[in-house]
Amino acid sequence: MIDSLTESYRDILITLGEDAERDGLVDTPNRAAKAMEYLTSGYGENLDDLVNGAVFESDNDEMVVIRDIELYSLCEHHILPFTGHCHIGYLPDGKVLGLSKFARITDMFARRLQIQENLTRQIALAVQQVTGARGVGVVIEAKHLCMMMRGVEKQNSTMASSMMLGDFRAHQATRSEFLRLIGKR
Repeated sequence: MIDSLTESYRDILITLGEDAERDGLVDTPNRAAKAMEYLTSGYGENLDDLVNGAVFESDNDEMVVIRDIELYSLCEHHILPFTGHCHIGYLPDGKVLGLSKFARITDMFARRLQIQENLTRQIALAVQQVTGARGVGVVIEAKHLCMMMRGVEKQNSTMASSMMLGDFRAHQATRSEFLRLIGKR
């Protein structure tokens, strides 16, 4: 894959009118290819391998919240970055998930060409699938370079998206508690 991506980046540079052999660009196609491979590495991951058995029995039935998980993704429309934070809450039903797995789940889906709305949904569904929780809530807040660097060029706008499953969707009090715990109410 790296060789093919390297050639593609070289072709892009030439198409833009650059000399792909000049000193500052001679290694750029390969570096860009390696960066793209890393930034889209989520395609090569799957949920079962990522979780790796880190689901544990627990008597806790109160809300668990993980806030401010940093995320970096690429907009599928312009292949420009969007960056922000993901907040995840869930109501355990006999099982809890190892803490680091929430960040790994977030990264697995963020490291694909994405739109924020789908990313939010994918994370929520994955947490639900792995934990069997009574409810899951996910909120993502992100800044999109496709809106900041081009088009309308608005530097201070942030997009928020949410996905509520189970008790988070069915019960306003549960949703409100989650939003309060992540500082959104």
